[in-house]
Amino acid sequence: MRASAFIGVSLDGFIARPGGALDWLDHAGNIDHGYEAFMASVDAVVMGRHTYETVLGFGSWPFGARPVYVLSSSPLTPAPPNAVLHHLGGEPRAVVADLGARGVQHAYVDGGVTIQRFLRAGLIQRLIINRLPVLIGQGIPLFGRLDHDILLRHVRTETFSTGLVQTEYEVASAT
Repeated sequence: MRASAFIGVSLDGFIARPGGALDWLDHAGNIDHGYEAFMASVDAVVMGRHTYETVLGFGSWPFGARPVYVLSSSPLTPAPPNAVLHHLGGEPRAVVADLGARGVQHAYVDGGVTIQRFLRAGLIQRLIINRLPVLIGQGIPLFGRLDHDILLRHVRTETFSTGLVQTEYEVASAT
């Protein structure tokens, strides 16, 4: 099984405001930026409880019938009727083993803490970082503390008329 992250970040490195608000993402405009093609390449989504609860506030369930695995040790707010939701717990390696046993081949890892945990465990192979041309000054950082360097190999960079710069990396190795 392989795992990828596709995430928006402010130019100063934050994925959300301190309280989790994502209103600054509106600066990206209504352009797809490759998200639909990315989603077509994954067969499951993995996220933490905070990201799940943020997604519930979007008004409509954005993942269709694709299975979503929420990592939490707490009970979850009920999902919309059309959602295919699974509640999991455990360390990233155990989660990946579980997903592989369920037949998942490519997972979209979403949410700051979840991405950080999977990166630290060496379980993300591909990062697609969408840098928006906005400074929000403070918030939740995309990358947190690391015990070691994680080397990345640049795959491509694309710019959009909105000013968004999308860079794709493969995780080369951890040192």
